[in-house]
Amino acid sequence: MKEYQVGDRRPLESRGWAISQRVAEWLAKNHVNPNIISIGAMVCGIAAGLAFAATSGVSHHGWLLWLGGALFVQMRLLGNLYDGMVAVLRQIASSVGELFNEVPDRVSDAATLIGFGYAAGSNALLGFVATCFALFLPYLRAMGKVAGAQQEFCGPMAKQQRMAVVTIAAIICAVIPRAIDWKVPTYALWLVIAGCIVTCVRRLHRIAATLQAR
Repeated sequence: MKEYQVGDRRPLESRGWAISQRVAEWLAKNHVNPNIISIGAMVCGIAAGLAFAATSGVSHHGWLLWLGGALFVQMRLLGNLYDGMVAVLRQIASSVGELFNEVPDRVSDAATLIGFGYAAGSNALLGFVATCFALFLPYLRAMGKVAGAQQEFCGPMAKQQRMAVVTIAAIICAVIPRAIDWKVPTYALWLVIAGCIVTCVRRLHRIAATLQAR
């Protein structure tokens, strides 16, 4: 079986799924550039944020925007999954590969969470606070590596968990219109922020423990 988990990339169980491997092999066979996949994922992240923000300006069919935003979030995550898998299959080692791996991710996080903060039933300030934490967590991970520890991807509110909370909240708002009046998006952002704080503490503790052990 092809080993898709290499280097310091985020460990994902989905890389081992048969369907994921088949899709990655198809993309590689058709010479799709992994950097293009990364850019496509970023576009999906931005589209998700725009869809969420647009829910505050419509009175009818807002559920389509909620579902569209949730779909774009998941498409963004699929792009994050396949860019690395395709790079491994095609044995492409680009000098700017890390930039394409990290920078679009940060843009996607910011666009999605800020847009979610402007969504109907949400809170713009909380969207910006959640974005700050979403940008700080990968900074901690990178600093751990620079300091001599391994990159820490632990949760409970890593990228996948943050996007899962946003996706679930969006689906709830699409299916249950009154969820907007119940401020479900606002509570979702509070959950993201609280989880990010715990994640910051966990990552700092693990990085410090590794460095002290050495």
